[in-house]
Amino acid sequence: MQNNYLIVIVGPTGIGKTDLSIKLAENFNTEIISGDSRQIFKEMNIGTATPTPDQLNSVTHHLINSHSITDYYNAYKYEQDVLKLTSKLFETKNPIILTGGSMMYIDALCNGIDELPTIDPKLRDNLKNQFDKEGITPIRRLLKQLDPAFYSQVDLKNPKRIIHAVEVCLMTGLPYSNLRKKCKQTRPFKIIKIGLEMNRDELYSRINKRVDLMIEDGLENEAIKLFPLKHLNSLNTVGYKELFEYFDGKIIREEAIELIKRNSRRYAKKQLSWFKKDNETTWFNPNDYDKIINFVNHQIESIERSANI
Repeated sequence: MQNNYLIVIVGPTGIGKTDLSIKLAENFNTEIISGDSRQIFKEMNIGTATPTPDQLNSVTHHLINSHSITDYYNAYKYEQDVLKLTSKLFETKNPIILTGGSMMYIDALCNGIDELPTIDPKLRDNLKNQFDKEGITPIRRLLKQLDPAFYSQVDLKNPKRIIHAVEVCLMTGLPYSNLRKKCKQTRPFKIIKIGLEMNRDELYSRINKRVDLMIEDGLENEAIKLFPLKHLNSLNTVGYKELFEYFDGKIIREEAIELIKRNSRRYAKKQLSWFKKDNETTWFNPNDYDKIINFVNHQIESIERSANI
């Protein structure tokens, strides 16, 4: 192969991305890079469905359990880390597999992301405290004042996006929208995107069963250990935040479990909606292994033929 290839596998939570990526990696004798923004944290394993020890031993994985929940990490850092990692891996492996469902991380790696300033912890804490005490309304008003252009397009029901935009405005003195160039970056490798989908009822059933298995495997004990650090952004994650509500006495245990299932299903729906907007992604059922292998081989052959013309 003249070109280097990155096979990117995306799809909703619980659909079987890990199993497929391992099969593909074994077929191509290659390694896997995680595209999951929570599996990088070594303290979060059960609730993030981190690959099992047997899975991790079967194929070399990267960016799994590589950071602590106390580390500051974002999509820009992820983009830079993966670019450095692929540069090294392509010396001996080609193609490479990248798999995950973290929309912003996948987008940052495939399309690029503008470098934004590191936020002062005091500023972040002040805005968080304001949000906890007063809700999102006053922060929305501040965003409208600081950056009306971004205010007009952001999801006003998404506190995380609104607060982050205000953080950047206050840190730089510039509108957040001015710093987002949205210019697609070129990469020193070809990207082949594979999306996984299935019948919605079947997917939701898989998600519900997976949550039950997480509870059986000790998710509560994992969450209890992390409860003193629940203020960290990394722990604002489905599977943990619901149990934190239970530990706080705000809801009962059964309700927490049902909320984890419901919020996981909602997240899966959001993931599908996001990834479906990308017309460069070709969609398969996760059980269509032979079709996927044939598709990848065909794509590589087509690109190589075009390069030789």
